Amino acid sequence: MEGEGWGTGAGGRWRMRDAGPGISERSPPPTPAPPCLAGQLYRRLAPEESGELRLQPQDSEKAKTFVHAFLKRSMPKMKDEAIQDMLTRKAVVLEHYHKKQTKQKRKKTKGFTAKQRRELRLFEIEPEQQRYAIFLPLHELWKQYIRDLCHGLKPDAQPHMIQSKLLKADLHGAIVTVTKSKCPSYVGITGIILQEFKHIFKIITKEDKLKVVPKLNNVFSLELDGFISYIYGSKFLLRASERSAKKFKLKGTIDL
Repeated sequence: MEGEGWGTGAGGRWRMRDAGPGISERSPPPTPAPPCLAGQLYRRLAPEESGELRLQPQDSEKAKTFVHAFLKRSMPKMKDEAIQDMLTRKAVVLEHYHKKQTKQKRKKTKGFTAKQRRELRLFEIEPEQQRYAIFLPLHELWKQYIRDLCHGLKPDAQPHMIQSKLLKADLHGAIVTVTKSKCPSYVGITGIILQEFKHIFKIITKEDKLKVVPKLNNVFSLELDGFISYIYGSKFLLRASERSAKKFKLKGTIDL
């Protein structure tokens, strides 16, 4: 008898199909999924669900054909064998996506302008602070600083080495004397340098008087541990920060 029928057995219901005379073929019943995985397995979308999502049903052959055609268009120089090799149990990376890291711009802290500093009087020394005795400890610190800078100021030290160090040294706290000047009233002024600007020195004298002495057309002497150096102010028209990075050239004679 040819045809199909149903039967029952130990495994449950199964389907019977006659393959030919004397031959019968039966397909085993489907194995049910465990209860814990029943709601987690993938399933085919129902026609009404595909319609709601506007998806067109596509079988595996159509999907393979589409992928092959897409790769062929995207990589026209690649041979069919190479494309087929890529599709054989391998994942195809279409594009590497690198997340752009946004660089945070650091906000530069704005300082005061020269005009604002003048208006705020940041560099002005109060009259009650203009006393020679207050700045004597600063002078002692400066002497130790120069000794360390010149490696001890030994008697056998080379004068040129000391002069080259002093040209770039910080002079705040040094005791200087005006030895030569085109203005006679400046000659003989002695005191501790409190402030150095591009064109002037502010000096406090032993009489507790704050003197503003221009560098131009003046020669200053500086003595420390028996070494006397001369500063030609006309060649010293620099800020302290600029002077530390400048290369000075030795000259035989220097005019006021």
